[in-house]
Amino acid sequence: MKNYLILLLSLFLWACNDGDLEIASIDFDDIALQTCETTVTTGTTVFFKINGDESLILDLQDGILANEESQDTIVSSIPGQSTLVYRIFNGTVTKNYFCDAIPPAQPVVQEEIEAVSGEVLVNTMRNASDTTQFDHTILLRDVTLINAQGERITDTSIDDFGTVSTKQ
Repeated sequence: MKNYLILLLSLFLWACNDGDLEIASIDFDDIALQTCETTVTTGTTVFFKINGDESLILDLQDGILANEESQDTIVSSIPGQSTLVYRIFNGTVTKNYFCDAIPPAQPVVQEEIEAVSGEVLVNTMRNASDTTQFDHTILLRDVTLINAQGERITDTSIDDFGTVSTKQ
């Protein structure tokens, strides 16, 4: 009987698994902010970051960038006013993927996850060395990404999205 108990316990422990839970780590803090426009204007709304085979795409609500200093932080809700999308590709992605009139066929998007909640925060300051220029610092707060399996992606290091400058 003792042997059956040991065998049963061994089978039980061997059969248990963690459900193949994957915890993704998204880290774009040290990645340069890009846009397809040669000059950023107050009408520019799409910005992205590329990290090898991953990208983070932010589509800002119209009018959030203004050529005037902000007295308070400007807040835009995700989703609703702004959109944030995380994509995983099957190879290294380049700026051409986002900026060409006809996007290249490769790499292919393997997974796309749209943020289900969060906020975009924008602070605008007049540039100290060029008074016709305004610097817009874009921050992300409380972003929640949920993949197709319903798993919440934790450890999202995307608070400081970047700074862009516009001219009067």
